[in-house]
Amino acid sequence: MDEREFIVNFTPTGMIPTRAQTPYVPLTPAEIIEDVLSAAEIGISMVHLHVRDPQSGAPDFRPELYAEVIDGIRRYAPEIVIGVSLSGRHYSDFESRSAVLHLTGAQKPDMGSLTLSSLNFNRTASINAPDMIRQLAELMLEKKIKPECEAFDTGMINYAQYLIRKNVLQPPYYFNLILGNIACAQADLLHSGMMIAALPPDSLWSLGGIGDFQFKMNMTGILYGGGVRVGLEDNLFLNPDRKHPATNQELLRRIQCAGQLCGRKVMPSAHLRQLLGLEAGNGRYGVKA
Repeated sequence: MDEREFIVNFTPTGMIPTRAQTPYVPLTPAEIIEDVLSAAEIGISMVHLHVRDPQSGAPDFRPELYAEVIDGIRRYAPEIVIGVSLSGRHYSDFESRSAVLHLTGAQKPDMGSLTLSSLNFNRTASINAPDMIRQLAELMLEKKIKPECEAFDTGMINYAQYLIRKNVLQPPYYFNLILGNIACAQADLLHSGMMIAALPPDSLWSLGGIGDFQFKMNMTGILYGGGVRVGLEDNLFLNPDRKHPATNQELLRRIQCAGQLCGRKVMPSAHLRQLLGLEAGNGRYGVKA
């Protein structure tokens, strides 16, 4: 791995931001496609997609919505690594959470999110029972889709180690380390360092932060030699005073400038595909056979 490069994992939409909170969050398939393609021009390595109901803006899981977004992105940016959300925060049954994993061909995602334990947010819980985590991981293994492991504390990394011992997770591994949630690891050097040190060998990782902590954790990731998770999914404002609602493009340009100041540049998707053992894109997606 070229240490001058860093992963930019772009998170444009998420499940929480609404139009009432920010006018800039992309909600419809067309808006998400446009935002991702604009991000690709600035520079990203991968994208972490959520879809919303086009009429209500509510979180959705329907594979046809994911297929529309993935098609629209790959028509113009066929190399970008595309990950899809398998979150259980709004849909708890396996069939809904895993539906997108059955897409094939040019609509097949490269990666699927795998939150490694249940956790509490400020007002809601995300329930990820052991059987659910394992079922999702096993289906991704069968479908040759790389898990995008999400860890909010070191205990979740411990569970990833357990899945590795059970041969459910296969190297190389990718982790989003997300800090600053009230009930999990806090956004500081001690917690981030402990999580990075706990990662299994042959892991790539990106640091993300909740709300005001996003830029702080992104900078920590760049300085520690890892990547970043950045976008309106986790943070709606450009500065902690919360007077400037951010666009995804502003968040990405700031990260690119920060990387340049540290002597690092955005990792091209083609290089990330090689490091993760993914197909080369341009019509072939998921984990190499």
